Amino acid sequence: MSSREKTSPARSSVPDSFDAFLLFRVLRDRYGPSGWWPGETPLEIAVGAVLTQNTAWTNVEKAIALLKEHSMLDVRRIHSARPETLASLIRPSGYYNLKSARLKNLMQVIMELCAGDVEAFFSRGLHDLRSVLLAVNGIGKETADSICCYAADKITFVVDAYTRRILSRHGMAEEQADYETVRQLFEASLPRDLTVYKDLHAYLVFVGKDFCRKSGPRCESCPLKGWP
Repeated sequence: MSSREKTSPARSSVPDSFDAFLLFRVLRDRYGPSGWWPGETPLEIAVGAVLTQNTAWTNVEKAIALLKEHSMLDVRRIHSARPETLASLIRPSGYYNLKSARLKNLMQVIMELCAGDVEAFFSRGLHDLRSVLLAVNGIGKETADSICCYAADKITFVVDAYTRRILSRHGMAEEQADYETVRQLFEASLPRDLTVYKDLHAYLVFVGKDFCRKSGPRCESCPLKGWP
């Protein structure tokens, strides 16, 4: 993607010149409004965030369609469903037994804390909501931040493998950099604007999927060619 990929080793921290808002503006010029995360309700977005772990979004769409078809995209119905029934509906997303348990864990917390009221659950402050989500078995930092940002409209930056790979290949950070370190580096130079946070994460996903691929990167046509 950048000439630095071949000439400069990845550094252990992002340099002082790293400007996440500049990165946002470069990608906004290419993509415009991202329209991400797809979902009709906050609950659908949260369910999608769990289901997308280790799978392509097209598979998540199939699983969500099945949940809707069977009127199962509901906190109480997921909570009370037999694990094998729920697993059969989300089968297209892969790891369906594991993800069934994780969805039920999340619904259990929403039931316990807010009697199944999704709006009340997501109305908690960012720190409180993030802490509650991270305490749910099967929800890690990326999933928790995805739910906070896209389902609950909280300003927190989502870091994923695409983000680390892009930074690494541009000589900005190690690909295995600590999650919180990368998240805070982005937030240090981004305006506190929810749309910016949502769109930048989406842009990095687009670039990672289409250009900065794990194998066969398409550097010459990448919108980040020449960045920074």
